Amino acid sequence: MPQKTVVVGMSGGVDSSVAALLLKQQGYRVVGLFMVNWEESDENGCCTAEEDFEDVRRVCGLLDIPYFTVNFAKEYMDRVFSYFLSEYRAGRTPNPDVLCNREIKFGPFKQYAKELGADYIATGHYCGISHENGVHRLLKARDRGKDQTYFLNQLSQEQLSDVLFPLADLEKPQVRAIADEYSLATARKKDSTGICFIGERNFRKFLQTYLPARPGKILTLDGEEVGEHLGLMYYTLGQRRGLDLGGKKGEDGRWFVVKKDLSSNTLFVSHGDESPLYSDGCDVEGMNFIPFPPEEKEFSCKAKFRYRQGEQGVTVIRTGKDTLRIFFDEPQRAVTEGQYAVLYDERQCLGGGVIVSSFRKGELL
Repeated sequence: MPQKTVVVGMSGGVDSSVAALLLKQQGYRVVGLFMVNWEESDENGCCTAEEDFEDVRRVCGLLDIPYFTVNFAKEYMDRVFSYFLSEYRAGRTPNPDVLCNREIKFGPFKQYAKELGADYIATGHYCGISHENGVHRLLKARDRGKDQTYFLNQLSQEQLSDVLFPLADLEKPQVRAIADEYSLATARKKDSTGICFIGERNFRKFLQTYLPARPGKILTLDGEEVGEHLGLMYYTLGQRRGLDLGGKKGEDGRWFVVKKDLSSNTLFVSHGDESPLYSDGCDVEGMNFIPFPPEEKEFSCKAKFRYRQGEQGVTVIRTGKDTLRIFFDEPQRAVTEGQYAVLYDERQCLGGGVIVSSFRKGELL
């Protein structure tokens, strides 16, 4: 039987490095592929992707596997970053990592990998996958603290076909131990954070480069003016830091954001009382079911409304082809427009969609 080829998305991090190592040990012909999706130099004039690519080169050299680089900067700008900006302009808080997976990593990347002769593509995501009778199911990772199915909730059946996730049964410390054992250059490298492919940076300064700031009033829910905000795009529900409202009502309690009104350019805050942040349900659009929609119009399952959150019990009502109304078993704090509601059962990710609004039960007609 001819040797199968796997093209691995190599980021220059420890996870994708170990994914490539494991696949080679399993007998695949492994090819590394490094994506450049954001072109920008730092203050010293150095391309910020150069260091990551150097780590890819070192790892692939040690593993004795070929490697290539491909530039998807235009696709990223058109398909991901433009959406990112439009959502902030509309007063919502987007999650570009989800879109990046659907529009880049499992889109143009997969197509390019196939042109390189790939039978499969693989990434260093912490999740699992099942391919049975032409049906592809997205499974939770063994390391539930690192499980990244949340970020893959928009992938289609075609995108999940011919995909391998080598880290499905490993926990993060095991991955680092393997990298240490084989002296991979990325073994001690810090995990990347920040915006997908853009990385860590001063967020306000970064957004100001692309969107004009519009300062406005900060009001309490009863209409008292307590300060001025720098621009609604810089704030998200539940935010406590950066409001510059210390001492406005003494030392007891903290201020936090409870609402944004784009039409009046007003930021609403609460002092001490967090109850305005809680909701009993949310409406969702752009729902992508994995592997396919259920027959039931109403069903119960678990859900997450942000990545760093435990699964919550919910009742889901399908209100349209790709729209849902979700009722929470327990009130949820700071369910945010623009983020994703992602559904789960005990073993797998059932897909997700964009949160367009949240509500209290008493608000429903």
